[in-house]
Amino acid sequence: MRLITIEEHFAAQEIISENNKFTPEASEFYKSMVFVGEALTDAGEGRLAFMDEHKIDMQILSYTSPVSEKVPAHEAVRICRRANDILAEKVSAHPKRFSAFATLPMSSPEEAADELERCVKEYDFCGALLAGQYQGHFYDEKFFFPIFARAAELDVPLSFHPAPVNTLIQDYYYTSPEWSSFVSGQFASAGFGWHVDVGIHEVRLILSGMFDKLPTLKIIAGHWGETVTPYLERIDSIITPESAGLSKRISDYYRENFYITPSGILSRMQFEDTVKLMGAEHVLWAVDYPYIRQGNFYEFLMSAEFLTDGEKELIAHKNAERILHIKEE
Repeated sequence: MRLITIEEHFAAQEIISENNKFTPEASEFYKSMVFVGEALTDAGEGRLAFMDEHKIDMQILSYTSPVSEKVPAHEAVRICRRANDILAEKVSAHPKRFSAFATLPMSSPEEAADELERCVKEYDFCGALLAGQYQGHFYDEKFFFPIFARAAELDVPLSFHPAPVNTLIQDYYYTSPEWSSFVSGQFASAGFGWHVDVGIHEVRLILSGMFDKLPTLKIIAGHWGETVTPYLERIDSIITPESAGLSKRISDYYRENFYITPSGILSRMQFEDTVKLMGAEHVLWAVDYPYIRQGNFYEFLMSAEFLTDGEKELIAHKNAERILHIKEE
């Protein structure tokens, strides 16, 4: 059975160097990611060997966050454009094994929308990946609306990915004089904090009325929904359509407009609960390569006894082919 994984990261050394011209401290971030070795910048033999070993037919490549929010807006547009050109080169070298999500200059929403359209029409990219927030602003604000409107117009999804939380939030929730800075950093990021941050982002999008304005807009959320899915019933019972000025319940928008991936978290309980809640038609597969490389990703999906063979096909490749407009083999 064909397997397409959609949260698979890439970085180009040229783009890292460009970014560091404006924010030299960013190099420390990349140094902290040294455990992935050269896997992050490799879109060739090493990555393909991993894919073959784990029975992955296609990866959707994406930059986690190639441009710091401190980069001036006009430079961010230039750097993102170059980053997407490099990504397109990597895809064109192995078009049957790779496709890509664009990276966008969130400081300039109209230019970001144009860049998304360029990447979709010129390079056949599948959509875009948005990481975290921009200078403490969530993307439900009207300033960012052109990006979402263009994605809906192009019928491509926007994938939401965690990023470091606002420093005020980190200091308030995720630090203690009893902990090391390392533990606080883990707690505030991949250990818990940035998943909650994305979950809040998802609910804010719904509360903003985004999906009443753009009913065909598709959002992808990793890590089994970034903490939202277990609380949908509770949210519905407290925040009603009448109180929020919405036409439907929050869970209705979530089930209709959101698509969920595991991001390499091989939890049978979360998998089964997500399928029950969202339906197999709204689950996609993702490994989170190269940050996660250990696991039986294909076997975990294929051995899920609560799925029919047809549901396994949907999750393995048919959903991705449908919403990302990938040609079936």
